[in-house]
Amino acid sequence: MSASNVAARMRAAAGPQPIHVVLVAAVADNGVIGQSGALPWRLKSEMAHFRRVTMGKPVMMGRKTYLSIGRPLAGRTNIVVSRDTSFAAPGILVAPTIEAALAVARGDALRRGTEEIAVIGGADVYAQTLACADRMVITRVHLRPDGDTKFPAIDPSVWSEVERHEHSAGPDDQASFTVVAYRRSNADKAASCVR
Repeated sequence: MSASNVAARMRAAAGPQPIHVVLVAAVADNGVIGQSGALPWRLKSEMAHFRRVTMGKPVMMGRKTYLSIGRPLAGRTNIVVSRDTSFAAPGILVAPTIEAALAVARGDALRRGTEEIAVIGGADVYAQTLACADRMVITRVHLRPDGDTKFPAIDPSVWSEVERHEHSAGPDDQASFTVVAYRRSNADKAASCVR
């Protein structure tokens, strides 16, 4: 029996693997996450961070977020939520609801052997998954740009900061930024959205 088969049997014997929903976002100091379907800043260093955080995981996003990216993100299963039944694009999976997208993402996470689903936007998808998220990885962009899209408010009675890393602006960055990891407080359990 191969080592991978032994590992799979051990995981099965241990019971269902928990899959965590992690919101990953870049948020300006004024809460803005977008302007006219695009990021209102250029931060090459932050994009490298985003790639590290999401690589090898299912990433879940709304249709507008996918269209703003313009292509599937390599090395990740791209799951796009859209009520438009005719929407399709090469290299993505389309789900009609948040619940359906999370079910697809959970199956993909189990196949990949990862414990996380990365929710990457937009504002409506963040708002709909915030109540069931276990963690957040938020890049605080030290700018106050105009924008038409904002991240939902982070309630400090629900979310505890567990890690913080300051980053100076690099050569291809418009601003400095801070990466802040949050974990849901033990007193406030997440609603179960991934079974």
